[in-house]
Amino acid sequence: MMVSKRRSLRIAVVGALGAASLALAGTAMAATPAPHAASPVAAAHKAQAAKAGITAKPSASSVRAWQLFRVTGQTTGLTAGSKVTLQQKQHGKWVTLPASAPIARNGSYSLGVKLGLKGKNDLRVVNGNTASQVFNVTVR
Repeated sequence: MMVSKRRSLRIAVVGALGAASLALAGTAMAATPAPHAASPVAAAHKAQAAKAGITAKPSASSVRAWQLFRVTGQTTGLTAGSKVTLQQKQHGKWVTLPASAPIARNGSYSLGVKLGLKGKNDLRVVNGNTASQVFNVTVR
C-alpha cells in the first residue's frame, strides 16, 4: 500500500508540474506581440520609390569634342540633396561618367558635361535604380 501511495503522489506532482508548465507556456505565447501590418510611413516610402522618375534634356544635340554643355531635368520621388550621375553607353554597357550634381529641394538638377568620344553618344541620368530616358548628343 505504501508503494501505491508514493506512486499516486508522484503522478499527481508530475501532473501538477506539467499543467503549470503548460500554463506558463501559454502565458509566454500570449505575451509575444502578433505580427502587424507595415507602418504607414513604410508604405509611403514604398509608394514614393515606386513612382520615382528622372527627366533629362541636353542643352545641345551636337557639340565639338570637349565642349561644355548642360543636362538639366526634374526628379520625382527622390531625396533632395542626393546625387544624379551621367552614364554613357560604351560597347553595350552603361559606364558612369565623372559628372554628377545634387538634386535641389524642388527636384531639379543641372549637370555640366564635356564629352570626348566622337560620334553619336547615348546618355542617361541615374540615381540608384532610377534612370532617365536615353537621349543622344553627337560629338563632332
